[in-house]
Amino acid sequence: MRRAEFSYLLPEALIADRPLPERGASRLLVLDGGTGAIRDLQFRDLDSLLAPGDLLVLNDTRVLPARLRGRKPSGGACELLLERILGGRRFLAQARASKGVRPGTRIELPGGAVAIATCRHGELYEFELDRDVLHFFEAEGSVPLPPYVAREAEPADRERYQTVFAEAPGAVAAPTAGLHFDSEALVRLEKQGISIAKLTLHVGAGTFTPLRSEEIEAHHMHAERICVPAQTVAAIGAARSRGGRVVAVGTTVVRALESAAVGGKLEPCERDTDIFIRPGHRFRVVDALLTNFHLSESTLLVLVSAFAGRERVIAAYHHAIAGRYRFFSYGDAMFVTPDPAALAPRGTTP
Repeated sequence: MRRAEFSYLLPEALIADRPLPERGASRLLVLDGGTGAIRDLQFRDLDSLLAPGDLLVLNDTRVLPARLRGRKPSGGACELLLERILGGRRFLAQARASKGVRPGTRIELPGGAVAIATCRHGELYEFELDRDVLHFFEAEGSVPLPPYVAREAEPADRERYQTVFAEAPGAVAAPTAGLHFDSEALVRLEKQGISIAKLTLHVGAGTFTPLRSEEIEAHHMHAERICVPAQTVAAIGAARSRGGRVVAVGTTVVRALESAAVGGKLEPCERDTDIFIRPGHRFRVVDALLTNFHLSESTLLVLVSAFAGRERVIAAYHHAIAGRYRFFSYGDAMFVTPDPAALAPRGTTP
């Protein structure tokens, strides 16, 4: 398929550069992937779309304050965007500097810290810091707002660009579908008979990388770390046995679950995944998807199109634009049910 098939024009005014005052105040577009039918609801109406026995699966990754500004000994500015902590004092990062970065380059950082570039891995650099990486970024870093948010991070972003259920530090971008939930909403759903399970996918900066090749099949995904625990696999099996649906909160949850089931059966795992879900994929685990609106010509838009059908998804996006929905990380949400043709045969055990 061609990259242009996943393209749409978005007025800049519809890019949400700040969250709404309340997490649950967003709008919710409902797309039936089987028929293409569209409904306009509010996020607070999510309760009406779920039934007792359904299972919500959340990504509990926690966003790190991953952006740092430093200087080279020459005085030249250098910005680091953390991609992954490798352990102890080593980390991978994107590095932007006027004359580039080479192995041996010394970067002077806030608080008197120093990072030295040791090698390069494609577009990323490996650095050695003179202190513990996680503690340093937590203390000195700033929130890595997405590139389409045309403002500097503010103190409020530390709380709002983070889900209320974030636990496992390691992401440099938020699993944005989860931003709509407050604690009260989760309690309300559980009282309604909706079960909740968690997994971890540490979202990398590569999530914002657009499709680079004209043929989408030639695109290679960045790798991200996933952990699908045994208790989540068991919760999915229990939901299947009682006739409930597995509802993924975000494309990150879809990627983690479908990666864990790539061998034909869902199994606990902790590893990297570079799965690229595109039309033709048969979804083994996910029965419904809660997601935000995604960038034109992005891998995430391709994933949603694989789930509900490209033409139906693009039509829904055009509907959202005409209806002045708010787009991207701090924007509104979609609840998407699948095109039946996109589902692998279902059984009681995943």
